[in-house]
Amino acid sequence: MKYADLANTLEAAGKPAHTVDVGGGTRVLLLPHGGRVLGLFGPKDGENFYWTHPALQSVETARKFYASGAWENSGGDRTWLSPEADIFFPRYPDVDLSGYFQPRQLDPGAYRIESGHNGVRLVNRLSLPLYRSKVTVDLEMAKWVEPTANPLRHERGILREGDVEFAGYEQHTALRLLNGGSARIGLWNLIQMPHGGDMVIPTYSKTNPRIYFGEIAAEDLIARDRAVRWRMRAKGEQKIGIRAAATTGRAGYLYERGGETSLVIRNFVVNPAGEYIDTPWMEPEDLGYSVQACNVDSHLGSFSELEYHVPAIGGDTGVVDCEDVSQVWAFRGTRNAITTCATYLLGPI
Repeated sequence: MKYADLANTLEAAGKPAHTVDVGGGTRVLLLPHGGRVLGLFGPKDGENFYWTHPALQSVETARKFYASGAWENSGGDRTWLSPEADIFFPRYPDVDLSGYFQPRQLDPGAYRIESGHNGVRLVNRLSLPLYRSKVTVDLEMAKWVEPTANPLRHERGILREGDVEFAGYEQHTALRLLNGGSARIGLWNLIQMPHGGDMVIPTYSKTNPRIYFGEIAAEDLIARDRAVRWRMRAKGEQKIGIRAAATTGRAGYLYERGGETSLVIRNFVVNPAGEYIDTPWMEPEDLGYSVQACNVDSHLGSFSELEYHVPAIGGDTGVVDCEDVSQVWAFRGTRNAITTCATYLLGPI
């Protein structure tokens, strides 16, 4: 969807969004309902770089969607918490997909809007039961965006002026334990993008991704010396994870729409010495995964997710708060121009 169409639909459906101008012609559509960066739009006022739920195509369907009582997965860039097995399975240790449930106090949450020296901040206070640990944690989550620059702006001779449209933002997410921190918990950021593209995850060495669930054809998931590439085109639901020791702190997704190629890259901090606590559901001791990707083409929608985790706070970490900073860089143009951008920022593809 285009910026005006999405903003107007949300307003009319009773879920108004806030527009943040982060410079360079980039507009970010910040939706308090769910605490999401729902839209990322470049200076050409083209299509959203992110996937949004098809129900948001009209006011009537958007109203029904938000009144349904089901998980209101609007799309975009959302912030969840890990470990997933602790938070999303009320019948734990039964971790069958039929028992998966998104806690409504987390998503959509009850985000309030605060103003600060950096502009609009979204803040959510919540109490969250951890079904595996059998404790309840009281938390405060905060989220806001700031400007970022085109990382290729000083690279001379690789692109002609006007070849590529750029949009981007810097995202800050903060987490604070309010009741002491008896259990470990971590921030988890996820971007949803149109289905059918390629995920590229640079690595320091050849590493075989862990398949969390679903079946992935061997020709679709390729591990090379310096990257993992996943052609995200299958039906159903599949997910992979890659350990912090191998990942570089960058991942990108390429897809084609309307005769143009788009590239969305997330740049984030990886600390292999940190406690990455999200694990495959049935193996709670298999720790250390910093980057994940999820392919969905099912009743939940049709999108591809780029996910990363932040080292945990609480419990034996001795830390009760944290702030994470990441950047999103998005490019749109011809296939050749976008391939050039991807090669510079992700390595040979």
